[in-house]
Order: sequence, then structure tokens, then C-alpha cells
Amino acid sequence: MSEKERAGRQLEPWTPPEGSWASSAANRRSMLGNRNRDTAPELRLRSLVHASGLRYRVAAKPLPKMRRTADMVFRPVKVAVFIDGCFWHGCPDHFVMPKTNRPYWEDKIGRNVQRDRDTDERLAKAGWLVLRFWAHLCPEECASIVIETVAARRREAAAARRTRKAA
Repeated sequence: MSEKERAGRQLEPWTPPEGSWASSAANRRSMLGNRNRDTAPELRLRSLVHASGLRYRVAAKPLPKMRRTADMVFRPVKVAVFIDGCFWHGCPDHFVMPKTNRPYWEDKIGRNVQRDRDTDERLAKAGWLVLRFWAHLCPEECASIVIETVAARRREAAAARRTRKAA
């Protein structure tokens, strides 16, 4: 591309495709590249939990009528695990509000956080235990919590079965 063509491109204002909220072409490319599952923190946590011998569902709905998926689901013991990205879920330690299109992002992140709280509440009402981890946390520590929590729920379920049998 010639210098003249390059200069001409810089003068043309970027217009997003219809329905797009992106503030620039680079922003649009970046957002399109974001994964909604199988992120590096998820893969690391799943690998550690799987290596411990636990099995689980990936990106599954904990409740059939719920339009939301958990990153890891342990159905028999009703444990749902979420690994929340710092940007998309408003991490108090790492989230930085974008400077461009600020009203959109305030609303978007606010809705995400509200949906997370609603999900937690709905699952708790249905007898589920929700574990939420920030993507920046140590995967070994998170895996340890998941493994111990699932083991504890299994022990509780076994004790309840024994009590019902004895009655």
C-alpha cells in the first residue's frame, strides 16, 4: 500500500457495521476474538480438577430452564463453578472502565454483575452451591477449593442417604 493510500485511510472515519457497538475497528476485532468458554483460566482449573479424579460437565446449564451456563457443573452434588473474567464481570482489583463509549460499558458491566447475582440467588434457591473465582486467582488454590467442596457435598449426601435408610 502506498503512502498516499495509507494517508487516505487514516482520514476516513470508521463506521461500525449495523448493530455493532464497537468504538473502533481494532476494538471490534478484539471483542470478536474474546472467548466465552475454554479460556486459559478455565482450562487450567479444569485440568487440575480432572487430574484429581473428579468428573463434571463443561459449559452446562445447572438448571434446565435457566438460560445461563456454568463453567463446570457437578450435578449429583449440585455444585456450579464460574470463572469470571476481570473485565466482563467488574473485578474490584483489575477492572478499568473504558474511556470510549463509557455509558455503554457502565450499563453492560452493571448488567453482567447483576445477572451474576441473580444466577447465584436462583441456584441457591434450588439447592445449588455456587463457587465463583476471578480469572486472575491462583488455579491451584481454586482447584483445591472445588475438590474439597465437591468431596464435602458427597459426604453430606452419603450421610443423608444413611439417615433415610435408618429411618
